[in-house]
Amino acid sequence: MDRRVPKTGSEEVELYMRTYYSLLRSSDSIKIETLVESHLAMSSSLHEHADAAELDASALMYSALRLPSCIIDVDEVLVGQLERAFVAAGYKNISAWQRVYAPGRRRRTHFNGDSAMAVFIVSRSDIDDLVPMLTAFQIEWNKLHRLLQAEDLRLLLEPFAEEGRLPDAEFDELATCLRMAVSDLRRLQLLWGADFVNNLLRIGRRRKSMTLRLISGSLADYRRATASWWYELCEEMALADIDLQERPVYFVSSNTHSLINLLAGFARRFEESLVNYIEQFEEKSLLTEYEDLKESYHKSIDNFLYFVLRQYLSEQGGQAKRILQKEEHRLGIHRVPSRHGFEMETQVIELGKLEAQWFDPRLGRADDLEPLRHSNAIIINIDYPLGMASYELLSRISQGVGRLDGVYVMGKAATLNGRIGDMMIPNVIHDEHSQNTYLFRNCFTARHVRSWMEHGNVLDNQKAVTVLGTFLQNPHYMSVFYKEGYTDIEMEGGPYLSAVYEAFRPQRHPVNEIVNLHSVRFDIGFLHYASDKPMNRGQNLGAGSLSYGGVEPTYAAAIAILRRIFYNETEKFIETTFEAIPSY
Repeated sequence: MDRRVPKTGSEEVELYMRTYYSLLRSSDSIKIETLVESHLAMSSSLHEHADAAELDASALMYSALRLPSCIIDVDEVLVGQLERAFVAAGYKNISAWQRVYAPGRRRRTHFNGDSAMAVFIVSRSDIDDLVPMLTAFQIEWNKLHRLLQAEDLRLLLEPFAEEGRLPDAEFDELATCLRMAVSDLRRLQLLWGADFVNNLLRIGRRRKSMTLRLISGSLADYRRATASWWYELCEEMALADIDLQERPVYFVSSNTHSLINLLAGFARRFEESLVNYIEQFEEKSLLTEYEDLKESYHKSIDNFLYFVLRQYLSEQGGQAKRILQKEEHRLGIHRVPSRHGFEMETQVIELGKLEAQWFDPRLGRADDLEPLRHSNAIIINIDYPLGMASYELLSRISQGVGRLDGVYVMGKAATLNGRIGDMMIPNVIHDEHSQNTYLFRNCFTARHVRSWMEHGNVLDNQKAVTVLGTFLQNPHYMSVFYKEGYTDIEMEGGPYLSAVYEAFRPQRHPVNEIVNLHSVRFDIGFLHYASDKPMNRGQNLGAGSLSYGGVEPTYAAAIAILRRIFYNETEKFIETTFEAIPSY
């Protein structure tokens, strides 16, 4: 029997959180600068060189990827849950502000075109994510500011402000002056694009001094936001003649592309267009990869096509998008964006309307999947939320649907013992939010995933810990868990299991207990793929990205989830068929 996890002893992390939560109780704005001291004292694993004079390129990139590009202009950050809360605080036209997006975070964010940014949050986890990120960004901005004070650097940059790019010789000189690796500076250039030189000049002109104001952050407001989301979803589904209260539901937390790509077969249908698209690239690595896969008899080409399809649709797929939308509707695939409050797409997939002939071959033979036509079950797939938003959303779903037949969660995690790209399958999750340690029967084992992974390892029977935030951990924190056998660090598992507990028990989830969920009557499945190694210096998502390398574990997890759902529905059909046969 697992014993309860001991306290990590990370008083610095707790002090940091107490500091910003106490300051945010103010009705006025607070200065990010007031958080710098406690941020530095925390010694975050994601901000290893926070207190050093030299730039922490990984922390800067990690933050910049998860903040909209307008952060360069932002001095004032407003945080709230619902539009009416902003209106009550005097910001009457937030919805008319420009919508802005960050590559690495899905949050509804608006920019007033000058210096104010409004951020909509779903749970307190958004605060625990956003505050350290803003603080880290400001710290690293001001380091760059000091370095860019040198007159010779301004003279180096100014001639290339309009073009936005530096010749190689000047670029190498700039990296040396900023004490950065050329590869790190290249990644910053890739992120900022044509604004790269101008952004550096603006950083050199002034220090960053942002303020933060929490417009609303009550538990009641979080629940109003999720109630509004659920009401919108039910309304939209009613127009498609789907009553969510009457249908058995499989809940999936994943992304917005993997399930649909596997079910609808678009990539194979558009293969010729996708190849023509990559042939236009200056960099020929994708074309070479495609040609190698076509020549190989034992490697699947589908993952590659899914990767290219996503880029194709985002850049030049206008007509293709219209065709796909029409096909999705015909196949019973409904995409429902959240109209108010937080940023999230929900997908509702009617299993009985899908056509097995279009499925990815790895999901099974079309003839074997014919029983799906008789299914009235649906999949509700949400674009994986952050931290406690998982609890709020799954709690709302479990209250509103007719019957919950499975809860399946896939997503990125940090690994303390594996490699980037490995798959981790836990059956114990310690939750730092509730201080509960959850024991459960994961419906997935290594054999369910191994067949679809050519490169990474598949590690089942793992122990995971759900942390409060990506920045809110340090080496001491992680070493305590590692000594207890915890190797999988992620952000949603614990809150999801708290919601699962309340879906089958007549009481609120406990606190600081060992909780046995083995008697839950529906499937529980968690699949995590390793995206970073925080125990290894520099190996985090600020130092790079999974890119195409992340496609294999993503689709291995998605295949395992869909095969499990198909198996359950086929078993239901067989049981129903035999019950209908009269006995003699």
